[in-house]
Amino acid sequence: MGKVIDLSKTVYEICTEDPGIIDIMKELGFEGITNPGMLNTAGRFMTLPKGAVMKKLSMEKIKDVFQSKGYQIRE
Repeated sequence: MGKVIDLSKTVYEICTEDPGIIDIMKELGFEGITNPGMLNTAGRFMTLPKGAVMKKLSMEKIKDVFQSKGYQIRE
């Protein structure tokens, strides 16, 4: 089926399922994601759409980057 990112899941869940996502998120500006403490606390309730709002990033840009890396987006 390929790599899929479910936007309804928390950042913790998607990063646990596919640790490679951490590097992509860091590239997008989510530097805190590389800190295991941050991933284990805020990541447990934060979703990518919520994080995009906090970081003032466009969801379209985030989707484009993940799709360019071979991910399918599930909303």
